[in-house]
Amino acid sequence: MRIGPKYKIGKRLGASVFEKCQTQKFVLSETRSKNARKRKSRPRAMSDFGKQLIEKQKIRYMYGVTEKQLIRYVEEGIQSKGEPALKLLQSLESRLDNVVYRLGLAQTRRFARQMVSHGHILVNGRRVTIPSYRTSVNDVVSVRENSRGKGLFAGIEQKLENRTPVSWLSFDEKKLEGTVVSLPELSAADASLDLTMVFEFYSR
Repeated sequence: MRIGPKYKIGKRLGASVFEKCQTQKFVLSETRSKNARKRKSRPRAMSDFGKQLIEKQKIRYMYGVTEKQLIRYVEEGIQSKGEPALKLLQSLESRLDNVVYRLGLAQTRRFARQMVSHGHILVNGRRVTIPSYRTSVNDVVSVRENSRGKGLFAGIEQKLENRTPVSWLSFDEKKLEGTVVSLPELSAADASLDLTMVFEFYSR
């Protein structure tokens, strides 16, 4: 999935889309851009379609999924017996690349996708190289033994100190091994996301 200039996309969709945009440098750049737009013209009210499109694009860029993948996740949500928004969140969060990111093994989801694609990650002791692989409750995600000494994981102990634990994953820092203990709830969704608008976008 090609992304393009992250600062430009972040200014349009919000800083939460990329980790790179969650810095003081980005905040200053965004402030300058907003001030420049105010001097040029009065901002127009955004249409409902525009708001729905932004929410859909937020999810695509945040999780690094293609349009085809997102449509499939939305369809699964609609067909599920439970709450569609919850099913969509669980489909996105249970992706192997996202689990690797949530465990703190990678600083960004993009980096986590590279780890998985290059064969550094095991699921239940088996190497999986598909970032979109859907993990399940009780799955054990770990770093391949032969990969632990590589530069990719240099200083991992220090990086793990800054990880933000999530309730649906457990993690053993010494073993570099995490377990999916439950499915994520809606409360685990990023506060900047409005999942219901994604369904409204595709229901047009």
